[in-house]
Parts: sequence; C-alpha cells; structure tokens
Amino acid sequence: MIIVELIKMLRRPRTWLIMGMLIALPTLVAVLLAVTDLGPRPGTGPPFLSAVLTDGTLFPLAALGVVLPLLLPIAVAVLGGDAIAGESQTGTLRYLLIRPVGRTHLLLAKLGTVVAFVLLAVLVVAAVSYAEGRLLLGKAPATGTVSLSGSTLTEPELAWRTALALCYVIISMLGVAAVALFFSTLTRSSIGAALGTVGLLIASTVLLGLDAANALHPFLPTRHWLAFVDLFRDPILWRDVLRGLVIQLGYLTVFTLAAWANFGTKDIDD
Repeated sequence: MIIVELIKMLRRPRTWLIMGMLIALPTLVAVLLAVTDLGPRPGTGPPFLSAVLTDGTLFPLAALGVVLPLLLPIAVAVLGGDAIAGESQTGTLRYLLIRPVGRTHLLLAKLGTVVAFVLLAVLVVAAVSYAEGRLLLGKAPATGTVSLSGSTLTEPELAWRTALALCYVIISMLGVAAVALFFSTLTRSSIGAALGTVGLLIASTVLLGLDAANALHPFLPTRHWLAFVDLFRDPILWRDVLRGLVIQLGYLTVFTLAAWANFGTKDIDD
C-alpha cells in the first residue's frame, strides 16, 4: 500500500511544484548574496546566512534556516492535510477501503508518504543549496570551517554535524505531519486541514513571543525548530536539540494516535 501511495505522490505535479518552491527561495537568496556580496550582520537573519559569504559549504544550513520557519511546514501541512481529506473530497476514500486494506494500514501508508516527502524535500534542498554555495558563494578556508564558537571544524566534522542537522530538521517536521494527518481525518476539505495545521503553527509562534504564555513555551511545536544551530558549536549544546526531539516525537505519537482513533470510527459518508 505504501509503495502505491509513494508512486502517487511522485507522479503528482503538485509534489514537484512544491519542491520547486522550496528550492526557489534559497536559490534567490544565493544569487542575491553572490551579486551584492552583502549578508546580514552576524546574529541577525536566518542561521549561517552571514557566514556563507566566506564559506559556501555552509549554505545548505542557511537554506534550511530560510525554508524551515514557513515554507517547509506549509508544504508538509498541504500534503498531510490532503492525505485523508483529499481522498474523501474526491470520493476515492470509499473505494480505497473496499479493497482488503485496513484503515490503520491506509493511515500509516499516508503518514509514511508525507514523511517520505519531508525526507526528499530536505535532501533536495540541501543538495541543491550545497551546489549553489560552492558555485556562487565563498570558498571554504583551507584550514577548515569555523564553528559558531570560533573553533575550526574539519571536513569530516562538518559533514557529520550537517547530517545530524538534516536529521533534526526532518524529525522536526514529523510533528507537523502528524498534526496535519489528524486534521485530515476531521474534515473532507484538504484546504481546511492544511489551514488548521498552519493555524496551529502560527499560534505557537505567536505564543512564543508572549511572556504571559511562558508556562506553555516548553510544549509549543515551533520552539526548538532552529536548535540544529547548536550542533555547530564547540562543544555541541545538546539541551535544546534533545528537547526539540522529545517535543516532536511527542506530537508525532499523540496526533498519530488521535488520527487513528478518529479515522478508525469515522463514517466515510459524512
């Protein structure tokens, strides 16, 4: 079942349109930085963006910092929101369930497809951004990349820390995927499910800037999205990274179970 869903995802023009949009913004940023040679002041703007003018190998991390706060979660919300609601909206959900396929199996296949999209999107953005960084931006110093703490990282150190950062970003989107899947089981409108997910993320961002909501901050899904930056300090600061992983795995578990409980008893005619 999951193979069928993966093939459907890869064949849809929408998938590649979204992928193109995710690549387009970092590409525009890279071109502007290369043409103007002007980056944000250190400590301002997306992570690593001020460093890529002298070390283009860091541009994949800057690109993730550009797409992570908005474009990537919206993309995940759109695909996750369409998972069940889209089938219901087009009338194909009934036919899917007529096959000898259980609802749990179908739900997990849909979730697996969204997770596969997240994996593909992050890897494509990172690969394209790496090529752009090497071609358009600064060359890495011969002595190695400078960490955020001022120490020097060798190429192997930079490679495995970057791999950890990519894994962290992927896991950060799993919570979004589960929330979108849950909303997708609540409605027949894929747009409504996507907007519900985006609304939750916007609310989380707003509450993070509100001192009166301090008690809620440890549980908000968007709080530690950019904690992958701490992987490039020396020594690595694991606290926020681990907290971010716990939060996202918590959202993944709770909302996947909620989606399963709702979809398992859902009347597909409503």
